[in-house]
Amino acid sequence: MKLQSKTLLYLILPLLAVVSGFAPATFSASRFTLDDKDDKKDKDKDAEGEEDEDEDKDRYLAVIDGDVYAGTGAVLRGATILSKNGVIEEIGHDLWIPEEAEIVNAKGMRVYPGMIAVEANSSIVVSSGRSADEGVTDLHPVDHEIDPVKVFEALADELMETRHAVEDSYDPFGQNLLLALATGITSTVSNGAAIKLKRGEIDDLVMNEGNYAAMTWSSNNPAGKRSLRQKFEAASAYLRDYRKWERRPKSDKDEKPPSDKDIDKNVVAVLSGQKRAKFTSNEQGDLLSLARFAQEYEFRPIIEGCIEGWTVAAELGRAGATAIITPRDRRDRDENLLRESGSTIENAAILYEHGVQIAIIPSDTSMNMGGVMGRDLMHLPIEVGFAMRGGLPESAALESVTVVPARLLGISHRVGTLEVGKDCDLIVTDGDLLHYQTFVQYTVVDGSLAYDKQKEIFFAHIRPRAVEEVLDPGEEVVEDAEADTESEDSEEVEELTDESVGVEDESESESEDDSEEPTEDGR
Repeated sequence: MKLQSKTLLYLILPLLAVVSGFAPATFSASRFTLDDKDDKKDKDKDAEGEEDEDEDKDRYLAVIDGDVYAGTGAVLRGATILSKNGVIEEIGHDLWIPEEAEIVNAKGMRVYPGMIAVEANSSIVVSSGRSADEGVTDLHPVDHEIDPVKVFEALADELMETRHAVEDSYDPFGQNLLLALATGITSTVSNGAAIKLKRGEIDDLVMNEGNYAAMTWSSNNPAGKRSLRQKFEAASAYLRDYRKWERRPKSDKDEKPPSDKDIDKNVVAVLSGQKRAKFTSNEQGDLLSLARFAQEYEFRPIIEGCIEGWTVAAELGRAGATAIITPRDRRDRDENLLRESGSTIENAAILYEHGVQIAIIPSDTSMNMGGVMGRDLMHLPIEVGFAMRGGLPESAALESVTVVPARLLGISHRVGTLEVGKDCDLIVTDGDLLHYQTFVQYTVVDGSLAYDKQKEIFFAHIRPRAVEEVLDPGEEVVEDAEADTESEDSEEVEELTDESVGVEDESESESEDDSEEPTEDGR
């Protein structure tokens, strides 16, 4: 029995030793594992905190030492534009620039507002398949009351829907997007919405949507003209009755507003100033009757084409019209007519002289890489140059691709000019924006550098910018030391030269004294 108990004891002791040996190790491993998990959690929290700090951190960009053409008539030489979080904060000289600000050196260059393409093909951004005019047609149900306030609220809801559609279809890395930025275009139209051409991101693309309603006015379609006039008459009568009903005391709660049956919602929006009516018209007769129709119902039309607008420019000016034209469009004069007809390169200038606002587009509103060069959006400044050739002032020419398109799209409170409080959408060029040899060097969208000519493959090889050599502080110190050594050596040489000159002067004076001493014979 004792032997068995001793045997069991000898067997149990090694087991206890083994267990006691493993237990601390096991506990230690679990302890270190828990510590690692805690460290990982702490690191994750620190990373989240750093991300939050980065999100909260202000984003600065400064365009320095450029000649700023603000688009308001002001030109500031060697000025600086400072933006904070995508909005222009200051424009002027000797501005304080934060250390973390991104710097764009525009010395010797010009700074302009970003150009706005009032019309553009969906090739610039990937389209969701929705047409450009969709969103400006009849999108509201017919069977509810037409309250102008409700129409405005419906437009706001429609803007949110369009915002999501544009963001879902937008390609922030496309080739045509890059070419548009290289041209200097920072805003355009997609799916009927005014959008920013942001690169590498899709946040806050849409600025406005459905700012105009597409309508038809043509002598080739008299029934359509008659129908549109009837719609305007009905909508005008409805608005008059609605405003009377609003002013009437609401003693009777059951009193209903005027009936909105068969009333066109887009016409109501046009007459109440919430949208602009847009027409496509070129013939003199159609333009004249359209101008008088607009004056009759007191709305300001947008007219695309307007080739013969120069013949009725005064009437279009009285109507407050805006013309979207292509200066190089040509139409032969009709020799069977005694009146003026056809096209002229002075069309834009004549319309502008009579008070018509001018927006310019090329004949091809895409980025054409198929060999048809000079007539697409990449050559928008060239198209504007033809209008200047016809007499359009330079200031109006610049406005035709900046502030006027911004007004048409309802975004002039944000873009179109360089002013404090507006979005920092600008371009830096190496010359006059409207000169055919000028290149866009930098494009800034929402306070972020979206294009740098030197870093892209398309135009970097053409007249590349001079590279500024940046020396390390150590190299500068070495150069300063070498310069000091050279200056000291030169000073020593000068001192030696002065001493040698002094010795020579003394020897010359002694020789002169010796020559003046008399000889023994007195001669």
